[in-house]
Amino acid sequence: MSDDRPENTAPHDAAGEQEEHETPPELPAPSELEKAQEEAAKLKDMLVRTAADFDNFRKRTRREVDDARRGGREDLLKELLPVFDNLERAIQSAQKATDVKAVSDGLAMILKQFDSTLGRTGIQRVATVGSMFDPSQHEAIQQMETDEHPPGTVVAEVQPGYKEGDRLVRAAMVVVAKPKSS
Repeated sequence: MSDDRPENTAPHDAAGEQEEHETPPELPAPSELEKAQEEAAKLKDMLVRTAADFDNFRKRTRREVDDARRGGREDLLKELLPVFDNLERAIQSAQKATDVKAVSDGLAMILKQFDSTLGRTGIQRVATVGSMFDPSQHEAIQQMETDEHPPGTVVAEVQPGYKEGDRLVRAAMVVVAKPKSS
């Protein structure tokens, strides 16, 4: 029997022909749900990263505030230590001293040094005796009937008050004048 095909050619293979000319199958387009899920995953990742960044910022800020407070306390302590040193020396001298006036003068000098140190650190004493009672700076612990001072005037200071700038650190405890009852 004779074959009509040339000798060197292989029989025509339909499957082989398809492999040579076949394009890869097209992937189905992502559905709306898949797109939304991808977007949600991206947004969740961004949210987690932002939350972590904020947490790190909060911790860093807290550390910085604590460091600033610690530094402020150290600065104040450095200013106050000479006053305490002088107070200790005054006590040692007072135990051996026979002249009360000299001890009193020494203590007055230390008090002046302490007041000066507070002033350098921005702490001021609240004005009291002779000024009008101010509930934002004074705490009245007693009223005294008098005709010598106008009503509402501070006539005595029981405990001094202090402020740093405009901020009250401690209110002054005072005695306030009131009119004599008839």
